[in-house]
Amino acid sequence: MSNSPLSLSFNPAGIELDRRQGLSRQLYQALRVRVLDGRLASGTRLPASRDLAVALSISRNSVVRAYDQLYAEGFIEGRVGDGTYVAQLPETSLPAKKLSTKVSTGFSTGLPTGLSTNLLDLPVITSSKVIHSSALDRVEKHHLPNPPSGPPRAFRVGVPAFDLFPFEVWAKLNAAFWRKPDLRQLCYGAPEGDERLRGLIAAYLRSSRGMQCSAEQIVITSGAQQGISLCAQLLVEPGDGVAVENPGYRAAGHAFAVAGAKLRGVAVDSEGMNCAELATFSDCRLAYVTPSHQYPTGVIMSLARRLELLAWAERTQGWIVEDDYDGEYRYSGAPLAPLAALDRQGRVLYVGTFGKVAFPALRLGYLVLPMGLVEAFSQRRAVDVRHSEVSTQAVMAEFIAAGHFQRHIRRMRRAALSRRNTLMAGWPVDIPGVGSLPGVAAGLHLTVRVDSLARERELVEQAASVDVEINGLSSYWLPDSSVTENERAGLVLGFAAVPEAAIEAALERLRKVWCG
Repeated sequence: MSNSPLSLSFNPAGIELDRRQGLSRQLYQALRVRVLDGRLASGTRLPASRDLAVALSISRNSVVRAYDQLYAEGFIEGRVGDGTYVAQLPETSLPAKKLSTKVSTGFSTGLPTGLSTNLLDLPVITSSKVIHSSALDRVEKHHLPNPPSGPPRAFRVGVPAFDLFPFEVWAKLNAAFWRKPDLRQLCYGAPEGDERLRGLIAAYLRSSRGMQCSAEQIVITSGAQQGISLCAQLLVEPGDGVAVENPGYRAAGHAFAVAGAKLRGVAVDSEGMNCAELATFSDCRLAYVTPSHQYPTGVIMSLARRLELLAWAERTQGWIVEDDYDGEYRYSGAPLAPLAALDRQGRVLYVGTFGKVAFPALRLGYLVLPMGLVEAFSQRRAVDVRHSEVSTQAVMAEFIAAGHFQRHIRRMRRAALSRRNTLMAGWPVDIPGVGSLPGVAAGLHLTVRVDSLARERELVEQAASVDVEINGLSSYWLPDSSVTENERAGLVLGFAAVPEAAIEAALERLRKVWCG
């Protein structure tokens, strides 16, 4: 096969074909992109398939297949007795990219330099600013960071002891469902979720939380975050004020901010959200709270504050989004009734999740709503996902009905308590710049104060150097907080993610890097 120069005024220097992949597909894509962006203008004559194959040292069949696809899609046309040309297409408004000057081995003539298959030449919109969309701009400013990768490590926050989950039981229930599925469940389902599961959730909440709710009030979600996002989409108008705990769960704040809300950070003290401060925000008609175990400080909202918050909602005709993300974990004393159990005016939307009892990847949660909101929430959810994945709901329903769920909760509570005790017993004392550990009556994490932001960062970096995950408390504050940077400093440690032996080993490594 000859590699002699072609007589045509084409230069194949930019063509880069990966011999390990389909050559005809790559060539088709190279030609198509350059027709679309104007580098191959309408009326441009293309080389004969044989000549192009020789120039690129590929088979003629590869070129023919690429040309055939371009013919079929209308990008090129054949002229009888005169060869192949780029078809007459409407001019694109995209500017021509700078032509590639990268030299390919051995070829100097034959094709336009614009025929490079280098992906870096593709036009890409990299910022919402180019599109001038306020919605995209809000997402750019308020998006979730990527979660930590890899298996759980000490002291990862937000992860339960899913090493104890009864996967064999779950697998058997899942297999039983698919062995002989109910054909009705394989069709499009109700957007509010599986009826049996909703009934079992309602029964569980009545017995464990004292909530007088029914299955009709429950909408199944793909985890707590979707539930919060639905609240933001349906209860917030752009420009509305939304009260959030500060410090608090930033992912919830992002959901409300993306919906156009102005976040109003409300201080958290020893009794929970400061309702007196909340009352000063005249533009707020919605408050997001974590009363059972404030995230991330761990404070339990007092009964007086709960009643005060409910009175605020009634007085302003506002809404309360109550996130009970780890309410199953209570280690001492009787749990206080959720806001939803105290609500008599239908102002509370209760967010629940199975992720803190099972495992985060399950992506299964629920909302308990005032009856007047159920239809709207179901309809809004249907627009996004139509309905939840069927088998997960059905298996969870059977998991609860057969008693596995309650047994697993008891086991998880014992394990979390033991792991908490291991952390507290082995915590290094007299760490420079670090306060004492607080009492932990609930939840899966604890927070300890640090005397400066610089010290917080140093401690977090030192922990990471010995393969220990610790979150800085400063990252949970709103950026525009009036509290000084040093007052925001602290450490947030999850204690449930790994067994006691791994906790003890991690504490020993921390002792070496923190205390010398």
